[in-house]
Amino acid sequence: MALDGAMLYLINKEISEGVLGAKVDKIYQPSKETLIFAMRGKSVNRKLLISASANSARIHFTEYAVENPAQPPMLCMLLRKRLCGARLSDIKQLGLERVLLLKFDAHNELGDEIVLTLAVEIMGRHSNIILYDERGLVIDAVKRIDSDLSSMRLILPGLKYEFPPAQDKLNLLESDVNEIVEQIKFCKGIKLDKALMSAVQGISPIVAREISYRTSGYTDTAVDELTRVHFDKLAYSLDNLKSILSGKGQPNLISVNGKPIDFTFIYPRQYGVSAISSEYENYSSLLDSFYFKRDLNDRMKSKSQDLLKLLANCSARISKKLAIQQEELKKCADREQYRINGDLINANLHLLQKGDIIAEVVNYFSEDCSMIKIKLDPMLSPVQNAQKYYKEYRKAQAAEQHLTELIEQGRAELDYIDSVLDALSRAQTERELSEIRQELVEEGLIKRSTGKSSSKQPLKLPPLKFISDDGFTILVGRNNQQNDRLTLKDSRNYDIWLHTLNSPGSHTVIVCDGNNPPNRTIEQAAQIAAYYSSSRNSGLVAVDYTLIKYVNKPRSAKPGMVIYTHQSTLYVHPDEELAIRLGKDVDKQM
Repeated sequence: MALDGAMLYLINKEISEGVLGAKVDKIYQPSKETLIFAMRGKSVNRKLLISASANSARIHFTEYAVENPAQPPMLCMLLRKRLCGARLSDIKQLGLERVLLLKFDAHNELGDEIVLTLAVEIMGRHSNIILYDERGLVIDAVKRIDSDLSSMRLILPGLKYEFPPAQDKLNLLESDVNEIVEQIKFCKGIKLDKALMSAVQGISPIVAREISYRTSGYTDTAVDELTRVHFDKLAYSLDNLKSILSGKGQPNLISVNGKPIDFTFIYPRQYGVSAISSEYENYSSLLDSFYFKRDLNDRMKSKSQDLLKLLANCSARISKKLAIQQEELKKCADREQYRINGDLINANLHLLQKGDIIAEVVNYFSEDCSMIKIKLDPMLSPVQNAQKYYKEYRKAQAAEQHLTELIEQGRAELDYIDSVLDALSRAQTERELSEIRQELVEEGLIKRSTGKSSSKQPLKLPPLKFISDDGFTILVGRNNQQNDRLTLKDSRNYDIWLHTLNSPGSHTVIVCDGNNPPNRTIEQAAQIAAYYSSSRNSGLVAVDYTLIKYVNKPRSAKPGMVIYTHQSTLYVHPDEELAIRLGKDVDKQM
């Protein structure tokens, strides 16, 4: 899962065709190792994403709106000062190495024209983004490398920029394929894909395995096993790869069980029917699709760790308390025996006396009127023993009522915790996390900050908005408090309300405006409601729907908790593609 030099060569073509000659309008730094350049020209308005993250280093255009920090980092401010208004004049790649040099025509503080270069090094954990001047001196970098981190190649402001050490490999675009084949023949004792990676510049494991598969029919064939025919096929495969690079290639995303596992620029045959290959229009949309959600989930998971830990602890504590209460409730199930014992003692007072430890009497409450032994306290009179059993009965009866209420409250609290966890799993921005955090503060699960708070309250996020194929607006709450506002305040009586049956999820509302939506709209809203719930990864999900006027909130109920009647139920499949299409890229609303 790496962006190799060959694919970078094709991405370079895509970027050059898109923004070469355009000016840098704005620069953002949404995370420590990611930069976004907003490029503008006569007919150009694109966002260029550059990442030096170890597990997602890349460069491509992006269509997603990324949340930026309130205060831009120092590096971002420096880049804005040096590059905003600069024109992208050239992009060069060092052979098929994973390094791109973006040349910018800029101006210094005196107004003189200068050329600044942004070196984008895509090399796994050694990835970096470095800005240097005409003299080759480093201005700054996303990752500063000092002598403590490396003794070979230092990257610090004021030092000379040095290119990464060149690999002793053949460039497929410049070398004859027969020369490459001859070098492969000397790689005895290793597999063909490994030999290709050691001999050919800029190819990743998936490309090397693909060439091996097209050569021999297997991905793990050893060089020693190749025949003359195989070497002819190898030359043909390498020549075909060369032709692909001279064109635009074919962006492909490989998925297994619906989960993306890799990408490449050629159609992969090596997986057979065990994987699905999806073609994309361009490399930017491919990389956007592969990385965006994963990076977003990682970022949100990191920022919400404290909330996840808090909710997990709350859930464990409530579950433990519920288990104890349910065990105590089971004991209360025998309370009727206490009353029967008291009644039988009173019915046999003439046979009992103080000091007895057992009362063996006829049980008139059993069908066969069998004998029963009742324990007595010898220190108490028979009447006092009867009163003791009545007292135990009343105590168990009161305990049962109290425990039933406590268990009901505990289950409601667990349902609430699950609903917050569900909302947290779908949060995609800091503002959404902030609203969930504030909700937990108001519910007393997080201590209210004692510091000075800003008098200006942040604007509440709007619900997610979708437009059905029939033109009806569908609104979806992002969290519990927003669910309450959407259902109980913002919607009208004859709007249609939807929610997954017996599982946490967002309140979903079809805005009817006095019209009756067709069945297609209701079904699409149900699919969206299923997707924005904890059942989003299930096959078939039950979704209830009813009119808003039949939805009510019980007094003192937790946020997002409602009761409803007059419902109908649809069974639908959660549909992410439908949500994106009807939401016109819902992620952009965030």
